[in-house]
Amino acid sequence: MPERRSTNDPSDWFLDVDERGNRWTQIDRRRQDGCAWTSGNDVAVHRDGRSYFERLHQVLAQVPAAGHVWLADWEGHADERLDGPDTEVGAVLGALADRGVAVRGLLWRSHPRQAHFDEQDNMHLAREVNDRGACLALDERVRRGGSHHQKLVLVGLGAPSGAAEVAFVGGIDLCHGRHDDHDHGGDPQATDELDTAYGDRPPWHDVQLEVRGPAADDLGWTFRERWNDPGRLDHRNPVRAVQRRLLRQPARLDPLPAPPAQRTGTGPCHVQVLRTYPARRPRYAFAPDGERSLARAHLKALGRARRLVVVEDQYLWSETGAKALAEALSTHPTLQVVLIVPRHPDDDGAVTGWANRFARHRVLQRLRAAGGDRVAAYDLVNRAGAPIYVHAKVCIIDDVWMEVGSDNLNRRSWTHDSEVGAAVLDERLDERQPTDPAGLGDGARVLARQTRLDLWTEHLGRAPGDDADLVDPAEGFAVLARHAAALSRWEAAGGVGERPAGHLALHHTEPIPLWQRPAALLAYRTTLDPDGRLAGDRRAGRF
Repeated sequence: MPERRSTNDPSDWFLDVDERGNRWTQIDRRRQDGCAWTSGNDVAVHRDGRSYFERLHQVLAQVPAAGHVWLADWEGHADERLDGPDTEVGAVLGALADRGVAVRGLLWRSHPRQAHFDEQDNMHLAREVNDRGACLALDERVRRGGSHHQKLVLVGLGAPSGAAEVAFVGGIDLCHGRHDDHDHGGDPQATDELDTAYGDRPPWHDVQLEVRGPAADDLGWTFRERWNDPGRLDHRNPVRAVQRRLLRQPARLDPLPAPPAQRTGTGPCHVQVLRTYPARRPRYAFAPDGERSLARAHLKALGRARRLVVVEDQYLWSETGAKALAEALSTHPTLQVVLIVPRHPDDDGAVTGWANRFARHRVLQRLRAAGGDRVAAYDLVNRAGAPIYVHAKVCIIDDVWMEVGSDNLNRRSWTHDSEVGAAVLDERLDERQPTDPAGLGDGARVLARQTRLDLWTEHLGRAPGDDADLVDPAEGFAVLARHAAALSRWEAAGGVGERPAGHLALHHTEPIPLWQRPAALLAYRTTLDPDGRLAGDRRAGRF
């Protein structure tokens, strides 16, 4: 039977050039057709760090001397192994530089380890690789209290066009703690950045996309814009200026070569590259007032939600995202929402832990007030009883539109930190019933539906492909509820008897004590979920 493809206009879901809201960027306008997305892409989904790291290592092993590797990262560890011994990140990138591959990177400058951040580790990775001819820069061009949170690797295999043949984008950093698999026993190179509730080897769930085709050029353009921005890397901080000299890094970066001509592709996916940049001083040359296309894209897509919204999110504490979900639930009585979140905050100490719990409880209350039992919130726990930290950033709507990136569904990710993600519309129609879940004529799309099913079978502890009772959104919603309730009952009974299959458990929140709320609210507004918009946009509620 021949493959059927949708002929619907992607503009029903994607932003157009003006809707991106950043007239200074050329990411869309540089194309002759002025389209704000690309077609002809191949997209693969890597669930969890082991799948991504092994694939990244395979691709990097193919890079010839004429190729290039560009990366942007929030956190990087030189000794994190990609695929066993002798595949440490620093060693692999260094060996590429030894062979003449153009290795360029932007690592967030970060804050010291004493403040539970990774400045020293990022510096160590930069020093190790730069000593071998690469250029990894520590980038402090952020809004006060913000970060560069993008996770992006671009690989050029030496084609005459100089384009990136492969791009990886999503939630996974090149650092300790991420190299987990579907069983979630944790990364052997454990991280100490999480709360003690996650144990000495925290289990970790995450998602990354592999993109081939013209969308890789848009991701490359995103990297070029940051790299070529004329602002100083160190904000004239005298201490960091000394560190920069010790690392033999310039105050400003030499521009990258002009991009290649826009390519075409034959893959089945439309892809829109989305970003967040804050309004800051000094301004970004490519986004003087910031860019909030990630926020705008989610709000537009949620306006079309009719049957099922699936969100996997590290935080889920923002009133901004909750408002859009609540409005969709109130408007469409058939809509169901599945939320997958961590059981405990990453830092469950005083004030920040209070703020996290306070904000998430408030968000879930609002959603349940709008949707009642049509809203299901779950967390994950492995077979050893350890909670699994959900670091994934995924949104799937009606088995049609899917976005994966570095962005969480909160105001910080939508306005304040630098972020990058990719929204995907697969042209291929999934023929399994229901063939058009939302009833809007979009059909169910192969990649969005299959990604949802793969995530759910993993969470339920099933073999790949054991998903016949999950295809229908309503039936799948009920299956998740039954399995999660069974595991939660087993946990509440002290683990007596046979353990139910899978990782999925009911997520419970409790209101924090009244005396903690003033400090929690202050920390939430100023630290956890700050606003990076211009004052006028804040007052008007514009993104």
